[in-house]
Amino acid sequence: MSEIRTASVQARDGRQRTDSTGAGGLLSAPLWWVWLAAWPVTAVFVLSNAATPLYVLWQRDIGFSKGTLTVVFAFYIVGLIGSLLVSGVVSDRIGRKPVLLPALGLALAACLIFATATTVVALIAARLFTGIAVGAIVSAGMAAVSDVAGPERKRIAALLASCAMVFGAGLGPLLAGVLSETAPAPTVTVFVVEAVLLATAALAVLRMPVRRPQARAKGAWVRVPGVPSGKGRQLALGIAVFAPGITATSFVLSLGPSLLSGLLGTTSRIVAGAMAFAMFLAATGVQFAVQRLRRRTILTAGAVSTTLSMITLIIAVHTSTVAALVVSALLAGAGQGMGQLGGLSLLNSTVPAQRLAEANAALNVGGYIPAGILPVSAGYLSDAVGLTIGATIFGAVLLALAVIGGLVVRATRHQVTDPA
Repeated sequence: MSEIRTASVQARDGRQRTDSTGAGGLLSAPLWWVWLAAWPVTAVFVLSNAATPLYVLWQRDIGFSKGTLTVVFAFYIVGLIGSLLVSGVVSDRIGRKPVLLPALGLALAACLIFATATTVVALIAARLFTGIAVGAIVSAGMAAVSDVAGPERKRIAALLASCAMVFGAGLGPLLAGVLSETAPAPTVTVFVVEAVLLATAALAVLRMPVRRPQARAKGAWVRVPGVPSGKGRQLALGIAVFAPGITATSFVLSLGPSLLSGLLGTTSRIVAGAMAFAMFLAATGVQFAVQRLRRRTILTAGAVSTTLSMITLIIAVHTSTVAALVVSALLAGAGQGMGQLGGLSLLNSTVPAQRLAEANAALNVGGYIPAGILPVSAGYLSDAVGLTIGATIFGAVLLALAVIGGLVVRATRHQVTDPA
């Protein structure tokens, strides 16, 4: 009888702890549910870059410049940032599922538009919808992973959420490259496959063990996302490394196929997709490799990796060396991966659950603004002065930003310390 009574008390205490988690995570959820909660993040991020190897086909069929191509990419950033202004706050107030399910619906609509696109406007609309869906996923979806994991598994939640994002981002272009070369309807098949992946993600969200938040938050529903008072330095440190890293990978995604074409003389979509996949595979693998290191070390290593990526990029375009371009992409992926893991880990460890989605949104706003502006500028600059000079100027600017980010991390000790 005493064992039964003890079990009853433990169960009651578990329910009480569950009810106090703010955003509604179930502390008793098994580890496999934490992995499954990351699946919607992966599925949407597959879509985020699935079109990358296909732009050479749309450029041939529709006809548009490298500058226009980067504008198509930039509308993804516009949709994403617009979504981040809303989705984080809404998710923290009404729950994860009411944000994630409409986002998956928009992602399905983007698949349909991509599969039937015959104009630049259609590509822009598809990228805009994709950006909105991704904005919801990086705020509500990544917070949902933390909710399901519970407060005792914050580090593994940050790792899985971050790896789900970069793995999906790399898997998309690889699938598109292979399917467009080996299957019929090269600009259609990958989006049919992606629609199936999104449908399975919607099923996962419907069954996800998260509850609606019980506390009523205050303030505007649409606002620039932020963090609770006193946590601004942690956010700034994450952005200082994450922003240069994701800007580097955005450049490779938008202009990498053009660089490959210039260096290799090939428009192989499998090669372009494989390089993007390798870049994000590096971003995924490096996070598992460094997960046990101190956050300050992870952020510093991320800044160093992005710096080396830009040095290698400049060498690649001036020597027409494909190997150097691939190394640059791998280093860019590692830089984004470590910057992202370090930033998410800082937020997960210091921001309460009821503000976590908004904090994730703030980190991504800080990262994606330069990731939208700088590659677009490099694209139009390349149209005007040539790809070699345009890529060199881009590399020099981003190199400087990565160095500054690393110096800021090294100079700020107390805000990046790990808990005992």
